[in-house]
Amino acid sequence: MDSLLLPFLLFVVLFHCTNAQPSPGYYPSSKFRSIAFSQGYSNLWGSQHQSPSQDQSALTIWLDKSSGSGFKSIKSYRNGYFGASMKVQAGYTAGVNNAFYLSNNQQYPGFYVDDIPIRRYENKVDGTFPDREMWMYGSIWDASDWATDNGKYRADYQYQPFAVHFTNFKIGGCTTDSSTSCHPVPASGTGSVLSDQQYQAMLWAQKNSMTYYYCQDSSKDRSLYPEC
Repeated sequence: MDSLLLPFLLFVVLFHCTNAQPSPGYYPSSKFRSIAFSQGYSNLWGSQHQSPSQDQSALTIWLDKSSGSGFKSIKSYRNGYFGASMKVQAGYTAGVNNAFYLSNNQQYPGFYVDDIPIRRYENKVDGTFPDREMWMYGSIWDASDWATDNGKYRADYQYQPFAVHFTNFKIGGCTTDSSTSCHPVPASGTGSVLSDQQYQAMLWAQKNSMTYYYCQDSSKDRSLYPEC
């Protein structure tokens, strides 16, 4: 019996290892210090649904039937890195949109989760990239009419309030009033382009964790999304 069990256990271990999330090899969040919420952000709407910690290192915002809430960066940016740790509510949260956006550089806008690249846009057409100043936003709101199969699963307010907790705020980059000597935040250890190791980590994340990508949604008008 033991001779049959050991090969099976080895197979399980080997299979688990080959399917493990690969390391990106580069961690942009480690390049920046955490800041207080009030150093980089201010309320945008729903102030009665925001609660900062006493030392401003964290912020909780929530949605109930009366309102959601949002915040915005104090400064506008030409490019930069914007990061935060988010803890979203467990349980039924269909229709509830928790958002923290955007993160980009001048050549290749990218989005990261736990320093893993999950989406990357190439400069295919002029419309792909913003030509105006950019702001960083965070929010929670009822997206029942937009998300979850176009409203098939809606926010259920018997579970309210829906809360999201932000901490570990990080900002780095060039503000709109920075001098021309300010350089974009590098996406990898070699510059603006992802390394091969980062690219493989992104492919793994998309294959194993992505459930929806609007660029692959045939019901969308592709002319509205030039980045696709």
